[in-house]
Amino acid sequence: MNVTVENLAPCKKLVRVEADAQTVETAFESVTADFQRHSALPGFRKGKAPRDKIAKQFAKDIEKEVRQKLAKQTYEFAIKEQKLTVVAAPQFEEVQFGRGQSLQFNFTVETEPEFELPEYKGLSVRTTRAAVTPEDIERALTVLRERKGTYADVDRPVENGDYVVVDYAGTSDGKPLTELVSTARGLTERKAFWLRVEKDAFLPGFAEQLMGAKAGDKRTVQVTFPADFVEAALANKPAVYEVSVTQVKVRNLPVLDDAFAKSYGAENLEKLREGVNHDLQNELKLKQTNDIRQQLLRGLLERLNFELPESLVVNETRNVVYNLVAENQKRGVPKETIDEKKDEIYNFANTNAKERVKTAFVLGKIAEKEKISASQEEMTRRIVYLAQQYQIAPEKLVQQLRERGALPEIRDQIVHSKVLDFLQLQARIEEDTLAPAPPTA
Repeated sequence: MNVTVENLAPCKKLVRVEADAQTVETAFESVTADFQRHSALPGFRKGKAPRDKIAKQFAKDIEKEVRQKLAKQTYEFAIKEQKLTVVAAPQFEEVQFGRGQSLQFNFTVETEPEFELPEYKGLSVRTTRAAVTPEDIERALTVLRERKGTYADVDRPVENGDYVVVDYAGTSDGKPLTELVSTARGLTERKAFWLRVEKDAFLPGFAEQLMGAKAGDKRTVQVTFPADFVEAALANKPAVYEVSVTQVKVRNLPVLDDAFAKSYGAENLEKLREGVNHDLQNELKLKQTNDIRQQLLRGLLERLNFELPESLVVNETRNVVYNLVAENQKRGVPKETIDEKKDEIYNFANTNAKERVKTAFVLGKIAEKEKISASQEEMTRRIVYLAQQYQIAPEKLVQQLRERGALPEIRDQIVHSKVLDFLQLQARIEEDTLAPAPPTA
């Protein structure tokens, strides 16, 4: 076979393959023989029909299978001979094919980018030496208490820190806010809205104007939307809210004692404190590790500039957009708001996707150079962990991953994590001591 390669772009190539007529004839003979062995014709037992009758009866099917067979063979031969690492399905073009003719196929393929790794051992990073303080533990315990807090109505004026349940309707220049922003229904009117009375809650200056109100009172609240407000059409706009206070509530927190500790599965309060301290230590260590890894990746990516396969960037951009939209929908962002910001979402997703694809190639190349791989045992552990997260049987998850062709992605996740471990071990890490908090007056 004769193979030539033309560069269409840094990561895109046109591969031309030519084979003589004898190669085509041999393929026709082989496929026809297979049809003869496995086919039956009226008056003949399976595998006993004459070859010429089989060739005539199944001519179109035979030609189709020969075309597919030769396309696969020539593609695999060309990729191997030219040492191409293909990253996406090829686009196939038949130039010449037929019995008694030479063969000419073209394949357009996207390949891995070619680049030289910079020095990746001994990269300098900075981190802050920090420790869990007693104050951190107390704050975490307060969060746990708040999760089990109860609310009680009080018959007195609203004080700072109270919770109020209100009905409100907002206007700007006498018009409902939805006339300025069609998606601002939640800002325009709400019933039974819970609000903690503290500085800048809900909107800057809103909650403070409810101080001193009692259940059943009505208040007119005047606010100005911030200059950086999420809805640009409302930025710096004044608004007036008619507010009805229907309930005033206080939150009662449980006593911090052994009984409270047992409600979280701890033996006693001392054990709960130990558990909280352990969790905070792990959280601090994880945050520090993530920060170091981000610095290492930035240090590598800033030293490299190479083109990326277009299809990989397109696919990854689509994935990021999907995740962003799903996350916004989960947070209750209206579809109209998402549609209005689609260009902004796409641009962010595209930038993020390029960085992800570039990172994958860099980490993959380091893994290849350092012979870092994922063992079957590591694959199994990862799949078992994911199965527990998704609450399905590991065997079922493996089947789903196989059907989606996602097992290589799991392997890459393990390998990339091990590469980052390797880079962190090799890095020169300088620690800064966390400055103590200034004394309070």
